[in-house]
Amino acid sequence: MSTNDDAAAGARPGPRLSQEIVIEGASADAPVGAQAIAPDHSPRAAPSGRQVVATAPSPTPATATDVLREIEQFLYRQSELLDGKLWQDYIDLFADDGIYWMPVTPEQTEWEGSPSIFAEDKYMMEVRMGRVTHPTAWSQAPMWATSHVLGNVVIESTSSDQWVVRSRFHMMELRRDTVRHFGGTYRHTLVRDRGRLRIKLQRVDMFNAQAPYDYVLQVWV
Repeated sequence: MSTNDDAAAGARPGPRLSQEIVIEGASADAPVGAQAIAPDHSPRAAPSGRQVVATAPSPTPATATDVLREIEQFLYRQSELLDGKLWQDYIDLFADDGIYWMPVTPEQTEWEGSPSIFAEDKYMMEVRMGRVTHPTAWSQAPMWATSHVLGNVVIESTSSDQWVVRSRFHMMELRRDTVRHFGGTYRHTLVRDRGRLRIKLQRVDMFNAQAPYDYVLQVWV
């Protein structure tokens, strides 16, 4: 799989990024994006997503079992937000200095100065969100959905305000008539911010990262 270069450099996008992009050289009624290439593809409306019930801030758990339960519920919510295409809610799970990182190989220990499939802070995640939610985004025009299954949650290390958590995941992706499967290991570094868990680092090691694909990943796994 090649490195994703989807996010564009430039000024920080505003909250109306997907509505303010202008496509030059097209009349108001001319088909653009997906419709211009394949007329049977409908322009992609901004995702409404299904509702995911928000959880109230929890008091600091008293026991290791309580902590593990809280972390499991946090990770399950993450999966629901991804499958519901609730991108902003997913980004909001990250701390202000949070990073989403998918290395090319499990041996990688850093993302600066070496290629990665994803290496994004919250700003770059918002840029990606603006691109994939644009109505004429070709990669999102066909019927597309994902289903995550997550388990084997283990707390690898802990301190007074930080937890390193390892889990296993499997994601099925449906795009029109094509199904792809991705699986591997999550490693989350979690911190507590104003009573809520937040992601300081999410490392995603896919066991099939080197497999050949017809198209690259467009959003987070």
